[in-house]
Amino acid sequence: MKKNQETAYGIIGLGRFGSSLAVTLAEAGQEVIVIDKDENKVKEMRQYTEYAFVADNLSMEALREAGIQNCDVVVVCIGQQVDVSILTTMSVIELGVSRVISKAVSFEQGAVLKRLGAEVVYPERDMALRLGRRLLSNNFLDYVTLCNNIEIRQIQIPSRLIGRSVEEIGIRQKYKLNIIAIENGDETDIEVMPNYRFQKEDIIVVIGKVDNIDAFEKAF
Repeated sequence: MKKNQETAYGIIGLGRFGSSLAVTLAEAGQEVIVIDKDENKVKEMRQYTEYAFVADNLSMEALREAGIQNCDVVVVCIGQQVDVSILTTMSVIELGVSRVISKAVSFEQGAVLKRLGAEVVYPERDMALRLGRRLLSNNFLDYVTLCNNIEIRQIQIPSRLIGRSVEEIGIRQKYKLNIIAIENGDETDIEVMPNYRFQKEDIIVVIGKVDNIDAFEKAF
């Protein structure tokens, strides 16, 4: 694989997380290198990318032969084998990849990976948090965390707000939140005016501090 103007991705480890990520990127038309020691998993991936390689070990030489150093972003999807995860991450970084993201299953593992210079993701923890927050809120649909204190969140408009306007609710003045979109069925409006009156089945997409979003939800 040779670099071009498009971003090239490397996925090391084809468990459920790695495989799903690789398929998502490949189906979006991105160039993807995948590496795993399981020949069957690699064969399955060859319908999505021609750059699918079997590697019995993840030495720096094996990674270099697969072309990992040509990737702009490499995701190390090895969580359970902590030693392999750390050594592989270290090798990818030493090969000069500009952005390395590593999966971790514990905070201790994540701390070591961060010290090496990798970004760390916790897929199992993040999914549990997402599910927990959905269970705790009747109106909360989905969210994206921008940093520790800022979120973009989808909220189903409760029945008591139907017919009231954005201005009347005072979402910006009272709660320091901005509505960035209103969704209803297949329609999405990103130019939300203060005089807009909420309709049945509206979903608002708000951005703001987590505490302020929580306060808004509790108030209504």
